[in-house]
Amino acid sequence: MQPIGIFDSGYGGLTVFKAIAARLPQYDYIYLGDNGRAPYGNRSFDTIHQYTWECVQWFFDQGCPLVILACNTASAKALRTIQQQDLPQKHADKRVLGVIRPTAEVINDYTKSRKVGVLGTKGTVNSGSYVLEINKFAPDVTVYQQACPMWVPLVENGEYNSEGADYFVRLYLEKIFAQSGTIDTLLLACTHYPLLANKIRQAIPENITLLSQGDIVAESLADYLQRHPEMETRITQTGVRKFFTTDDTTDFDQHATAFFGAPVTSGYVHLP
Repeated sequence: MQPIGIFDSGYGGLTVFKAIAARLPQYDYIYLGDNGRAPYGNRSFDTIHQYTWECVQWFFDQGCPLVILACNTASAKALRTIQQQDLPQKHADKRVLGVIRPTAEVINDYTKSRKVGVLGTKGTVNSGSYVLEINKFAPDVTVYQQACPMWVPLVENGEYNSEGADYFVRLYLEKIFAQSGTIDTLLLACTHYPLLANKIRQAIPENITLLSQGDIVAESLADYLQRHPEMETRITQTGVRKFFTTDDTTDFDQHATAFFGAPVTSGYVHLP
């Protein structure tokens, strides 16, 4: 097997995997959640790079020629070093892609006011990656950011539909709109946040566009494979999907099913 690897620090990347598998069901996939070391959001650049690179090398050991970092924090803090330093030195025939650039490439299609709000983890916000990438493709767009540190714990503890979640959803939305009242597009820049999408939509005006990354990344991957037949032909196509975690598999399977939208059975991976 030469599957596509899909990585996240925990469960959130499964929302991206779900969209990718729906868009490109023919390929083989391996998913790894580094739950044993999650969350990544508040860790340093060096630590996140170390953890992410260890996981990427694990994917390579499984035969993956292509790995998707379905994690905004890893994409923000580790992807550039992996692409510019690690791969050329050690795995020149492999590729690692992230979720930030595909989103930045299409944001121009959604905003009319040219004011965009980015909701993410502290690590993603502090990296400034979305500001930099969006300004490359849409230099006239002003990007406002808001860290939402309580959203991931709410989601991972199964509280995303609870009344208690309403307070923290409104809290961070009020903070982002306090920065600008003319924001017309909100980006959920964390793969956990789609599970809060219903509550977020209820708390914002109808004219505001709410973007999740799954479909955007899936379409970008389809385009990438079409433009790179030398990579596409290396990926096996038997429709196999495997799931792994660096933590308890029973707990992972229970939570992962909610993110993936279908039953998940995982295996355990021990990393250095």
